[in-house]
Amino acid sequence: MADSYILRLPALEIKQGSRSIYCFAVDGKRLHEFAAVSRISRDDQEQLHGYQRPEVASHIRTIRRYLESGDAMLPNSIVLAFDGRVRFEPSTAERPGQDASPAYSTPGDLIVPVDETLTDEEKPAWIVDGQQRSAAIREADIGEFPVAAVAFIAEDETEQRAQFILVNNTKPLPKGLIHELLPDTKGHLPPSYARRQLPAVLMTRLNGTFNGPFYRAIATPTSAGGYIKDNSILKMIEHSLYEGALYQYRDPRDGSGDVEQMLLHLNSYWAIVREMFPEAWELPPKESRLTHGAGIQAMGFVMDHLTEQLPAYNVGTHVVRNALARIKRAAAWTSGSWDFGDGEERKWNSLQNTPSDVRYLTNGLIRVVDQQILF
Repeated sequence: MADSYILRLPALEIKQGSRSIYCFAVDGKRLHEFAAVSRISRDDQEQLHGYQRPEVASHIRTIRRYLESGDAMLPNSIVLAFDGRVRFEPSTAERPGQDASPAYSTPGDLIVPVDETLTDEEKPAWIVDGQQRSAAIREADIGEFPVAAVAFIAEDETEQRAQFILVNNTKPLPKGLIHELLPDTKGHLPPSYARRQLPAVLMTRLNGTFNGPFYRAIATPTSAGGYIKDNSILKMIEHSLYEGALYQYRDPRDGSGDVEQMLLHLNSYWAIVREMFPEAWELPPKESRLTHGAGIQAMGFVMDHLTEQLPAYNVGTHVVRNALARIKRAAAWTSGSWDFGDGEERKWNSLQNTPSDVRYLTNGLIRVVDQQILF
């Protein structure tokens, strides 16, 4: 077989509004000749590449054993995203004895260029859904295994990411992966994802700000060494955007905002937090309640309380710094007990990431910064 050739796949084009999808069958053993899995990563400039989750080896082995059993069936379709190199040619042949196809359905062929010298990143198709199944078919000790496939033609990787999120919307897709993809995704999104898109943009920028307080500290699929939970950061940012200090930079009509001012505000405040509690800031949540979900959210509420009326360039002033310095006398981030003078003393690591514990810690810290508690 030549290194480069054209693969013609009999297909059915189905019109869905202004878009088209293509239904066809293909030998699963041949999928990887023209389709690749686009795994998520970031380059040195913090640009996102890819969108798929890592392959799950145990799941692939299970599917492979099933395929090799001799009586296997995979009825669910593989979903592919083609780029502009793939085209659809409608069929002109008559089909004797059959009525004409409905207006939304057209038989024909998908014309797929195959070049075995291309790297995965250069192939004309990406597997949006069915990564584990396609890997199992590729590795299984079988001659062929035809599968049903559904494909769409996307203009660029941004559109592919959007479709990936929507296709997997009803599945247990890892939330960390969704949060990583949201900043670079365009188009219609479910309301819950749309609400988190701007917080995800800010979180990603915080994690990539060199020398910033959160640089590489937030755990995401592309920052495996991070120790602060991404969901803790997202909750902190989301509340501030809708009800706190970051609201001043946000346009409530369309949800957009001045991202640079938001980042300056966040980095200025949390840099003071890191400066005040350097040891607690470097420890993982099990060893420090400052980097724990309860601490991140509570200190986020303190940020809103102290800086809601301040522009970003004033957040680092002595007023905020002095207020946070008062917390040092009450802090029990890594040892000791929290005692806010209300008769409810709590051991440092008894605080959990629950609404009641976050509220307890927030109320106590705000009383401290307002000097309602003297030490």
